[in-house]
Amino acid sequence: MSETRWPIDAVLYRTEPEVQVLVHAQKPTEKPKGEVLLIHGLEGSSNSGYARSMAHAALERGFAVHRFNMRGCGGTEKLAVLAYHAGQTSDVLAVIREGVRASRTPFFLIGYSLGGNVALKLAGELGADAAGLLAGVIGVSTPIDLAAGAAAVERPGNFLYQDRFVKRLKERIRRKHPQAPELYPLEPLDRIRTIVQFDDNYTAKIFSFGTAANYFATQSSNQFLERIRIPALLVQSKDDPLVPFSMYDHPAFAANPRLRLLTVEHGGHLGFLARRQPRFWLDETILEWMETVLR
Repeated sequence: MSETRWPIDAVLYRTEPEVQVLVHAQKPTEKPKGEVLLIHGLEGSSNSGYARSMAHAALERGFAVHRFNMRGCGGTEKLAVLAYHAGQTSDVLAVIREGVRASRTPFFLIGYSLGGNVALKLAGELGADAAGLLAGVIGVSTPIDLAAGAAAVERPGNFLYQDRFVKRLKERIRRKHPQAPELYPLEPLDRIRTIVQFDDNYTAKIFSFGTAANYFATQSSNQFLERIRIPALLVQSKDDPLVPFSMYDHPAFAANPRLRLLTVEHGGHLGFLARRQPRFWLDETILEWMETVLR
């Protein structure tokens, strides 16, 4: 992506008295037709490949882009003591409110994987009030049932995914430990092998969910889908190894006309590369849907 063509502004938003989040913003050369806020997945950042790809495509189409870093991601550990979790919507909402106030152009929210859960949950939490802030919401490869997603990661065939995620989560604890040893003790790390074990020992305790099971049950976006009152696009591959397609057999898709579930047979997790043009099928599909919403 050409940073010369679209210079990057690193913007800090204070979302709570002791919390700041980092957003990387870029504007097209002409007046933006709309704005896009991108939320990355588990242990990703504003620099994740799918976020950079979408940013480039959106800028080409005339959208301003804001690549959001969840708490502690993208090298921002010192900006907040508490890290992020899969249902933490308050920071995103604060950034959107400030962005809408400043720009007064249509705003779209796009979440990838865990970020998709945050985006869809926020849209459902807002209900009818979302229309004053957002033109639409998109979730890509989203584990709308966090428990089912965590169980899928533990399948033997997903060992490499699990190993990579757990290593990155442990590294985050080691980075955060000097900041707040009582919240991020090092002792449990040696016995943690799975995401569920990590969430039982850290996420659930830090955010007072009690257990990983309760964390998953209360923070999954599937229970908010029926309350979404803005256009919503969910893009999901049937062969996603981390998001069992069975979780999309949910009554909200029949009951809520604002939801559109776009499925493909092959795409894996955040894949969606096409053999023909456009090569980056996902980016173009989302942008075409956004432009349809604007029309």
